[in-house]
Amino acid sequence: MRKIAVLTGGGDCPGLNAVIRSVVKSAHNYGIKVLGIKDGYHGAVEGDFMPLALKDVSGILPRGGTILGTTNRDNPFAYETEVNGKVQILDRSGDVIQNLKERDVDTLIAIGGDGSLNIALKLENLGLNVIGIPKTIDNDLRATDQTFGFQTAVETATEALDRLHTTGESHHRVMILEVMGRYAGWIALYAGVAGGADVILIPEIPYKLDRVVQATQHRAKVGKIFSIIVVAEGAKPLGGDIVIERLVSGRFDPIKLGGIGAKIGNELEEQFGMETRVTVLGHLQRGGSPNSYDRVLSSLYGVAAVNAVIEEEFGIMVALRGRNIVRVPLYEAVDKLKLVPLTDPLLIAARNLGIEMGN
Repeated sequence: MRKIAVLTGGGDCPGLNAVIRSVVKSAHNYGIKVLGIKDGYHGAVEGDFMPLALKDVSGILPRGGTILGTTNRDNPFAYETEVNGKVQILDRSGDVIQNLKERDVDTLIAIGGDGSLNIALKLENLGLNVIGIPKTIDNDLRATDQTFGFQTAVETATEALDRLHTTGESHHRVMILEVMGRYAGWIALYAGVAGGADVILIPEIPYKLDRVVQATQHRAKVGKIFSIIVVAEGAKPLGGDIVIERLVSGRFDPIKLGGIGAKIGNELEEQFGMETRVTVLGHLQRGGSPNSYDRVLSSLYGVAAVNAVIEEEFGIMVALRGRNIVRVPLYEAVDKLKLVPLTDPLLIAARNLGIEMGN
């Protein structure tokens, strides 16, 4: 009897439980046992595993978060370990391999984004059978058309914009919504178009503040008494840098972004006298129940991962291409981020709709 282990790594995301459920139910059909690894790679290093049977995944399809827990801080190849009362950074990847071997696990299914799948690739290079499932609200994994969690995050941001419209119009203000996405502008672009934003600022297009000012002033001249600006957390001014909230040690990427919305709001008020209000959507985008699209996509990914186990095709990530779920080499999925190209149809459409992109 085969045995697989599954973990969720990195930031939480709508649809994680739907994937776990799909993996367990699909594996059950083939007589495969499933172990869940608690708290991502932390549990893999420390040997914190739990059996996952059908009863354990009953009712979790619509539930947000992950029943296994997750972390974006514990990298087995650079793991904070206390030795003789002092914390050292050690390579504990061998402990991951040993913990899986002791439990007769022959395949690891890693559900994660860029950081978690980079770790999975390194484990695969050590000889572990690994299958990746793309997870991130940022939608920035190059080898797949879409990651699960993205659509739900966009819906959350769109709903926020709908609400900001009414209060912005009532008080004649410039309303700024800062959304997640790290170095990619997919959430800002999709939510901005869906939510009727007047200005969308994304990392791929360094912005000029005077363009933002011109757009809001033009609206005022034609009788539009408020403006809506959507800004991705990784956006930056032309010739300037991203705004970093702080550095977090132990993470695959230690940079924690945040503050660009307040920066732009302060500049608009201080330099141009515009009354602005800033909303940082933050972790609201990552929490809550997945929408129907992400539930379906998560279910497809889980089934496809188990099928790859059955067919003994490892070192791959399951991916969405068009309407089909395909397998791509894991290294292809993480070699570079998928950013918004300047030729993206939605970006072009946004310009044609009169949305200011900051350049």
